[in-house]
Amino acid sequence: MVRLGLLKESERKLDYILGLTIAQFMERRLQTLVVKRKIASSVHHARVLIRQKHIAVGKQLVNIPSFLVRVSSEQHIQLSATSVIKTGALGRQKKKRAAAE
Repeated sequence: MVRLGLLKESERKLDYILGLTIAQFMERRLQTLVVKRKIASSVHHARVLIRQKHIAVGKQLVNIPSFLVRVSSEQHIQLSATSVIKTGALGRQKKKRAAAE
């Protein structure tokens, strides 16, 4: 629980674990942390970016919005290396339109 950031180091007792709320879990989700790091403009935008494989935690590509991010991995949330947003390459639809023209 401490590694996930749900509890502090000094809160290693059963009472604190039983006192965890849904809001504390929701704050540790990848979807929420992407918005807090201002990679996405809203929670909905963050969910779309994650599902479309534009977000990586470290070098690991993550496409699950409910992924619980550890405290040690939090600073490694970024756009994935293969994302068209980062590389500037044409996406699937733009390639299709360019080929049609």
